[in-house]
Amino acid sequence: MTELRKRMIETLQLRGMSERTQQAYVRAVRQLAEHYDKSPDLITEEELRQYFLHIKNVKKYSRASSTIALCGIKFFYEKTLNREFSTLKLVRAPREKKLPVILSVEEVITILGRVRLPRYRVCLSTIYSCGLRLQEGTHVQVRDIDSGRAMLHVRHGKGGKDRYVPLPERTVELLREYWVTHRNPIWVFPSEGKDHIALKDSHEPMHKSSVQDAFRAALKETKINKAASVHTLRHSWATHLLEAGVNLRLIQEYLGHSSPQTTSIYTHLTARAEDLGREAINRIMSGL
Repeated sequence: MTELRKRMIETLQLRGMSERTQQAYVRAVRQLAEHYDKSPDLITEEELRQYFLHIKNVKKYSRASSTIALCGIKFFYEKTLNREFSTLKLVRAPREKKLPVILSVEEVITILGRVRLPRYRVCLSTIYSCGLRLQEGTHVQVRDIDSGRAMLHVRHGKGGKDRYVPLPERTVELLREYWVTHRNPIWVFPSEGKDHIALKDSHEPMHKSSVQDAFRAALKETKINKAASVHTLRHSWATHLLEAGVNLRLIQEYLGHSSPQTTSIYTHLTARAEDLGREAINRIMSGL
């Protein structure tokens, strides 16, 4: 590890950044250095300007990728090197107003029914029924399940925040049925790892990529023509709750959103909202 990278990681740690954020920021700076084939502290402001034009016009980074590149590079120069570039104040990630893909309840059930291995099926079922992010699902621990209160303790969610979400009775049953097959004292979804150790003795949670692969394979089998991913289950869960009449503020808490604006996107995705809009349009236009 170079001295610069070590110093950047230490600065990230001092700022309380999560391990995932540290990795993403370091990767952004590494990609910049590889683009010019030289140490990032030797890169000029004009080169920095051309790099951001490159990732915008040639690489065509998405908003998320552009944001990570900007934040990581900006952190490196301003916080690690104590150097300010006017270009970093000018760059902005492209604006996007995309609505997420939503699966119906029936489509979710169909996809989960096609997941072949129980460990992936139960993990994906938990992610959907509790509105979890992928990593939150794979990192569920035995101690997180409060069956008495029917709640799941989600630890270290996005932004390092903990929260509680309702745990459906059927999900508790599925979790119990799967856990007794391995009885790992820590992880509900342990990983056998490269060495294929016994799940009971595993010290690591199931790898996210394995769950993603299982979901993609099941989706392909169903012939459902939607660009869905594991995260689509979380979006679908929130939309289904809203359709069922659950208060938007409560859904915001369950999802762990800091801003109600983030959660309000689901009001545009419910079937009932579309029906009401269609009814209003037909009523207004009936006299034409």
